[in-house]
Amino acid sequence: MASRPFKVLGIQQVAIGGTDKAALRRLWVDMFGLTPTGSFQSERENVDEDILVMGSGASRVEVDLMQPLDIDKKPAVHIPPLNHIGLWIDDLPGAVDWLTAQGVRFAPGGIRKGASGHDVCFMHPRGNEQFPISGEGVLLELVQAPPEVIAALG
Repeated sequence: MASRPFKVLGIQQVAIGGTDKAALRRLWVDMFGLTPTGSFQSERENVDEDILVMGSGASRVEVDLMQPLDIDKKPAVHIPPLNHIGLWIDDLPGAVDWLTAQGVRFAPGGIRKGASGHDVCFMHPRGNEQFPISGEGVLLELVQAPPEVIAALG
């Protein structure tokens, strides 16, 4: 196997889906005390999302609470409830190129701006004949780490 040209620096986010963000907010904001920092909606991704944070600096982790805009449409951001895990990557384009060459399957959409403004790309939860390596049932979001995170964690 070729030498890996990137590093996974840490967890950037955990995304949790449900049919009612209010119930999720009761737990994560009211009970656990996480801080709301923004929201995001996308018709294309069928998501209405609240962005919360815990920690600070390089140890800051997002917890995204998501509900579908239309419960009957795909993607179904509430199934499974633990929707995806985001990983800080020091070189996202290099990672995507290398992983693709190794047979990793990515979800449609390529590298794009995510809800928090970072460049992101999603690794598909299931492989196929052409790209047999996947998240093994888990949707993984690879997130381009900003310079301060690379400096702190790299």
